[in-house]
Amino acid sequence: MDRLANTVRPYAWGSTTALPELLGTAPTGEPQAEMWMGAHPGAPSRIDRGAGPVSLAEVIDAAPGTELGADTVRTFGPRLPFLLKLLAAGSPLSLQVHPDLAQAAEGFADEERRGVPIDAAHRNYKDANHKPELIVALTPFDGLCGFRHPAQAADLLAALDIDELKPYADILRASPEEDALREVFTAVLSAEHHAIAGTVERAALAADRLADKGGPYAEDYAAYAGIAHHYPGDPGVLAAMLLHHVQLQPGEALFLGAGIPHAYLGGLGVELMANSDNVLRCGLTPKHVDVPELLRVVRFEAGDAGVLRPEAVDGEEIYETPIDEFRLSRFALAPGAAPRPLVSRTPQILLCTAGTARLRSGGAGGGAGVDGGAGGEAGAGTGGELTLPPGESAFVPAGEHLTIAGEGTLFRATVVA
Repeated sequence: MDRLANTVRPYAWGSTTALPELLGTAPTGEPQAEMWMGAHPGAPSRIDRGAGPVSLAEVIDAAPGTELGADTVRTFGPRLPFLLKLLAAGSPLSLQVHPDLAQAAEGFADEERRGVPIDAAHRNYKDANHKPELIVALTPFDGLCGFRHPAQAADLLAALDIDELKPYADILRASPEEDALREVFTAVLSAEHHAIAGTVERAALAADRLADKGGPYAEDYAAYAGIAHHYPGDPGVLAAMLLHHVQLQPGEALFLGAGIPHAYLGGLGVELMANSDNVLRCGLTPKHVDVPELLRVVRFEAGDAGVLRPEAVDGEEIYETPIDEFRLSRFALAPGAAPRPLVSRTPQILLCTAGTARLRSGGAGGGAGVDGGAGGEAGAGTGGELTLPPGESAFVPAGEHLTIAGEGTLFRATVVA
């Protein structure tokens, strides 16, 4: 196993304090938005096996079968199929959606065929992979996730008492569900910014008033008014009003599958996703918004927001998702408890978020682990111990035996293969 040295990304929406508080470091005054753990080429973690720091991506490229295991390489190819992050949102992220695997492959091939530069501002697809993701709250966490039922969205818009929004409310009440959501979402995002900006501003003021009045939607209106404060006049503010406002408590999670519009508004969480950069933005951003391509990808399906809570299996709390590229779980480490064996045929990243986690490796080999898997191809570990304080993480090659102990919370990211 290897301690990871990770990169913190300073995106403008990042919190200036949340990550420093977790890591026990002094704030710099600059936003610290995401800490990446994995082998993504944009910011791969670094490890040191005695010859100096080296990129985890390079280590995996040199020996994918050893580091990832035969099952992972056979199913996903010679690369780590997931990316783990600590995400600290101090202000709203862009409203966005991710393609499914077929859409990503088709879109990437089309842009390659047309010669769109990979770093072009108007490029939609950075790779041919999908990007499902899971966010688990470490603090109270606000977000938008999935479409409300049209009748409920109509009530929210109607209560704003804005003349320009009344036709949208009528459509939401009168049309079939999918048609209604598609028509209103399309109309809002297709409008010229200068033509709709005034409507957005009036809607934001009305939302602020309704939030102060209280009622069942007061917190939702407060969230929409807050979004408008950060993105004045942005059509995405109206699009956001079609979506569920979700307030996660620590330990609760959201799974964002293909086609589900979403945005993170504020809070600190652990995020796990497939190893992709494919994002189609719907609004709340100065960046490129490709409405026709967006409409090809969005799933206009109303439903519940789908808050997830972990299921305990032999002391491991697992966040179940329909994705094979990753699985996220956590352990509540209790003082005085016997060290717990942990081995998997697939690679793992372990992240401590509270207290202290102690990892002891016995090297590679066969045997059953907590997931019932036998050790596959030999991992690279040769034994040793690591102590992880909050915010620190370790990469565990496939098949490596280790035990975990300590007092605190340890997240485990691995592959379903």
